Formats: sequence, structure tokens, C-alpha cells
Amino acid sequence: MGSVKDLKIISEATNENTGIGRFIFSDRYSIFDWGEMPDTIQYKGTAIAILGSYFFEKLEQTGISTHYLGLVENNNAKKLADVSNPSNTMEVKLLRVVKPGLEGDKYDYSRYKNEKGGFLIPLEVIYRNTLPPGSSVFKRLKNGEITPEDIGLNEMPVPNQKLAEPILDVSTKLEITDRYMKWDEAREISGLSENEIKELKELTNIVNNLITEEFAQIGLENEDGKIEVGYDLNRKLMLVDVLGTLDECRFTYEGLPVSKEIARIHYRNTEWSRAVDEAKNKDRQNWKEICALSPEPLSPKLKQLISQVYSSCTNEITKREWFKDIPPLKEIMKEIKTELKL
Repeated sequence: MGSVKDLKIISEATNENTGIGRFIFSDRYSIFDWGEMPDTIQYKGTAIAILGSYFFEKLEQTGISTHYLGLVENNNAKKLADVSNPSNTMEVKLLRVVKPGLEGDKYDYSRYKNEKGGFLIPLEVIYRNTLPPGSSVFKRLKNGEITPEDIGLNEMPVPNQKLAEPILDVSTKLEITDRYMKWDEAREISGLSENEIKELKELTNIVNNLITEEFAQIGLENEDGKIEVGYDLNRKLMLVDVLGTLDECRFTYEGLPVSKEIARIHYRNTEWSRAVDEAKNKDRQNWKEICALSPEPLSPKLKQLISQVYSSCTNEITKREWFKDIPPLKEIMKEIKTELKL
């Protein structure tokens, strides 16, 4: 079980064969690496499953390999066109997860140098088309972890800066807390060649462009997002997990967030958020155990509005009314602006 979705293994992945599994997308949500938050967001899991399926099918139509097998209805995996009712379950191919060793607070990735295929690459690749005020880039620049040149810029960026070319960032996937790193380290720990890193970046740009174009059609800007990737048994890239959803991406409508960033904005100015930052600074491995506070629940109104955002986006992107009696996204966003006092 993950913080926001569960995995049911039908057949395990091995060195010789990919496995089969089912993602069961829950109505849970997570921010700040906390894990499960105190509320659930109605219809969120189903909206994510449908939207993720939509983008996997779009990408496969262009010849890109993914682990997607279909949305599950009546215990069968089907393409969206054949699904009659909303479902929160997606069937996928499974790859092996090769966990790095851990010695003290140091991770050992040496085992990846001998891996040939059929495994999850231990990286998350993040694309950034703009730099909203909440972007981690500003904190890392301030702390001296990176320089503008490290991310392809000639000078310090400013909040809400739109980038001429997307920034491609990379972080760990299998460590207790996600850790950003430079691409040289990413290549080293994952056992990839320079050419394979180039292919990974090219794939990220293709995904970014598709998501950007699709959401632009409903008036949304794709500010940033992430992908997760593995190698199939022939060491060819395969998109895994889920992508193009309001959990994997940060979208805005006329400058307002259209994603779980809504919840982040609400919580960012709370005592709990400050306690999370303090705990992470003290102990990056065990910060949650020593965090002094836990998050308070959302207000009923904000929780309802976030639910409507997920449902409306899925309806409008797929051009199909999976969720009934949902207001247009533009109307929902006006209410959210009032609720958050923006």
C-alpha cells in the first residue's frame, strides 16, 4: 500500500518475466512527503485512474511503451472506449524494484551496474515549464544546493517565471525522502549510460508536450510534472506508475492552482508545515517520527471544491461525463479563489 494508491499483485515480476498488477487509486492524498493526510477527497481515485489511462493510451498511440494494460471493469482490463462506468482500478505490467542498500545514512546503488532489464529506474524525472512561488527550485537556490547554471539559466529566476525551455530536474525514487541531485549523480547511481540519460530526457519532453497541449485545450497551464520510468526485459524505456494527473503535475488556471497544490497552499502557512520543515532539517531519515505536530483536517467546503476539481478536469480532458452534476472547472476555480482568500 502506498500513501495514495494500493497495489494488488496478480503475478510477480522476475528476471525473465514482467509481472501483472492492479493499481487501486484511493481517495487519500499526500503532501510534503507526509503520507496519508487526515481527509479523503471524494472521487479523486477514480478521476486519477481515468485520466492516467487517457494519457497512457494517447502515448501508446504514438508508439511509446508503457506498463498500462487497461482500466478494470467487471474484473477485466479494458481500453477507455470500452469502459461503461467509472473505475478506480488500473491493470499494469510490473517490473522488479531493486532497492538500494543502506549503510547508516548512505545509500548504496552499486547493484544497478549489473542490472540489464526488467527493473524500475530509481529516479523521478521532473519537468518544469514555469517556476511558481512554491517551486522547490527557489529553496535549493537559496540554500546553495544548485546554481542557475545547473538548471540552464543565466541568472537567478523569479517567482512565476515562464521558461523558454523546460528545466529537466531529477530526484531519487527509492530513498526514504526524495532527494534532488545533479544529472551526473543520477546517471552514476542508476547505472545508465550518457546516451540512455539522453533518451530519458527526450521521453520526458515528449510526455511534457502532450500533457501541455491537452490541458491547454481546457484553458490550463502545465507548470510542472514528473514521470517514472523502467526498463523492459530488452532494456527499452517503459513509462510506469501514472502520469498527466493532478497528483503528478501542477496546473494553473489564470494563475490559480488546479491540483493538490490547492491543499499545499492551505497547509503551507500552518504550524504543522513549519514543524515538518524543522523535523526534516534535524533528521532526513526519521523526520516524520520526530515531527512535533500532525496536520489538521480540511474544511468541508475546501474538501468538496478539491473533489470537484479532480472530477471536472477528468470530464473536460477526456470529453466524457464520467462524473455527473459537476460544475464547469472555471466556476469551481472562482469558488476556490474565494475560499483560499487569494
